[in-house]
Amino acid sequence: MRAHSLLVATVAALLSLSTSVFAGTKPARFPTSGPEVPGTRAALRGNVAAAPAAAPLEVKRAIWAANELRSKPYRYGGGHRSFHDSGYDCSGTVSYALGAAGVLKSPIPSSGFKKFGSRGRGKWITVYARNGHTFAVIAGLRLDTTAYNTMRRDRTWAPRWQRTDRAPRGFEARHPTGL
Repeated sequence: MRAHSLLVATVAALLSLSTSVFAGTKPARFPTSGPEVPGTRAALRGNVAAAPAAAPLEVKRAIWAANELRSKPYRYGGGHRSFHDSGYDCSGTVSYALGAAGVLKSPIPSSGFKKFGSRGRGKWITVYARNGHTFAVIAGLRLDTTAYNTMRRDRTWAPRWQRTDRAPRGFEARHPTGL
């Protein structure tokens, strides 16, 4: 009986300690709803993407979260330390969308996406990664920080849905397993 009491007291102390240690840590908050369109392909309305109604909830959440980034600036290293930041680079942008989908626990750099998930294109989400750049195609829309393959940084570099396709030549195609 004494051993049981000691065990209960130890567990209670550990729970109290973990609560105080993590009290200042906020869990990532992502949108749980947003615009939808019928079918299996997302649609761009202005700068806002509408998720396909037939998509899994994870895909919809990735799209709705990426919509939140449309007013954020490009910032090298942005979104690396936390999903929530004042600006985002390419991998920070993709990390944010995948974090909202629940398939990524913390942000990763471009090179880390080369080993993310499963190899090849996904049915709903494909991440294209190489050293130095990452972008994603989610339900048919490209989420990228560059309009295409510009090497100069200007005001067009920002986390946005892009209206043009991008050739995946030189990129490793990966996808969240099952998506």
